[in-house]
Amino acid sequence: MSEVTVALRYAKALIDLAAEQKAVEAVKDDMELFLKTVKANPELGAVLANPIISHSKKVNILADVFGAKVGKVTIAFLNIMVNKGRGEVLYTTANEFIGLYDVKNHITNARVTTAAPLSAANKQKMLADVQAAIGGTVKLTDKVDPKLIGGFVLTVGDRQVDTSIATSLKKLKKDFAQAAIK
Repeated sequence: MSEVTVALRYAKALIDLAAEQKAVEAVKDDMELFLKTVKANPELGAVLANPIISHSKKVNILADVFGAKVGKVTIAFLNIMVNKGRGEVLYTTANEFIGLYDVKNHITNARVTTAAPLSAANKQKMLADVQAAIGGTVKLTDKVDPKLIGGFVLTVGDRQVDTSIATSLKKLKKDFAQAAIK
């Protein structure tokens, strides 16, 4: 079974448990903290995934790092995962949990890539336009890629709008090349 499939099953179980305990929001915040912490400290992810390190040592590490910062449901879940030998899928499980939470709460993730940083007003306008177009709540993340030269690339789900100058130049170059062949 693939890592994502296993992680999705655990994430579904966690979201059900959190709903039962009326702690979905708290667990979501805990999972975001877990993801942020592991991303900032890849050594922690490596330790959790390492089969040579004992389960008890991993549980102690999790308690030291997250014990006072996360709820009882979250720390119990992390401990169960480690004790079942699933430490290597904890990060993916946390990602899948956030994805399930977003689906359950009708939250759409969108990403805008621009050549220069967006101003707060432009980001707010982009967010408002995307929300008006698709309805519901949108989480917009922005990224800067100077290679775009100008314009933006907006990705919402599996759809993409590319108004970048770099793409326009590539298309123009391709059109000229095809015209020269004819």
